[in-house]
Amino acid sequence: MGWGGRPHGGAAASCGLRFGASAVQGWRAHMEDAHCAWLELPGLPPGWAFFAVLDGHGGARAALFGARHLPGHVLEALGPAPGEPEGVRGALRRAFLSADARLRALWPRGEPGGTTAVALLVSPRFLYLAHCGDSRAMLSRAGAVAFSTEDHRPLRPRERERIHNAGGTIRRRRLEGSLAVSRALGDFAYKEAPGRPPELQLVSAEPEVTALARQAEDEFLLLASDGVWDAMSGAALAGLVASRLRLGLAPELLCAQLLDTCLCKGSLDNMTCILVCFPGAPRPCEEAIKKELALDTALGHRREGCLNTVFWTLASEDIPDLPPGGGLHSSIYLFERDREHEQEGGAEGEGEADSLLSRQSHVGLQPQDPEIMT
Repeated sequence: MGWGGRPHGGAAASCGLRFGASAVQGWRAHMEDAHCAWLELPGLPPGWAFFAVLDGHGGARAALFGARHLPGHVLEALGPAPGEPEGVRGALRRAFLSADARLRALWPRGEPGGTTAVALLVSPRFLYLAHCGDSRAMLSRAGAVAFSTEDHRPLRPRERERIHNAGGTIRRRRLEGSLAVSRALGDFAYKEAPGRPPELQLVSAEPEVTALARQAEDEFLLLASDGVWDAMSGAALAGLVASRLRLGLAPELLCAQLLDTCLCKGSLDNMTCILVCFPGAPRPCEEAIKKELALDTALGHRREGCLNTVFWTLASEDIPDLPPGGGLHSSIYLFERDREHEQEGGAEGEGEADSLLSRQSHVGLQPQDPEIMT
């Protein structure tokens, strides 16, 4: 299991999967996101993997619990020989509900708090996406967005019907005028409607589960908390990720740059993302690398002066070969890197020795420690 604020990643050569993950606290007072990544699942053959992003509210406790314990509930529900696809879909629903029941048994009575969750379960034949709340997943296939989860908001027709049937109200687009999502782990104050099963409460922990048959054209799948999607559209994110993969960036470095781009675009939230790359992911392209190096050089000549002033001056210009989706916002790290380098007393004129690709060495791998999530 991988977890941590630093960018980290891993690969499973047997099934051609690679992943990277990164998280930032952003402008929030506390970090309430958590995530987990399992490239192998005990008791299941090679080719099964599990990833999840959880976005807590009212504290980090529920998100941390989910990151540590949701995989175990999934494994228990799957059993040693899960039937695909319907048996697995049912297992994921049961796993979310059983994890929520376990969390409730441990939760301090009367305390607020909960977490959204989006999870990817990979098998050799299918991609299973399970989500509750507004953390989101997106699949890129053959150069286009092939699937994206839909946020669980109180005004979605099915959600609104359940809320009203359970005696709840929606005010200011929020459940009881307070909660912006209608499905989550935790939030037990909204799960007290008498005589109703857990999946029919005001807030439900039942996930929406989608099974997608895998195809050779599958490129990558992005899981992220809502702060990422608030800053960039799915199409923009897909374009940015594909362009960075063509530069040969490791998935963990790509995730870190993606979050930097979202910060530069104005996201104020905690943000976490996991990028899962399949064998069909874009490969390094010599032409793309040459264009990026040329852009690096061109922007490097414009870095003098106040960073904010330089950025907004460049933003008004027509600069060729900016990264799709992210544009100049996704190149802001170039200026920050150059300033850090100058502050450290580095010599100028290092050229391609300090190129985009060599900067991958600045990202360390997070140790995989199954006890790190407490």
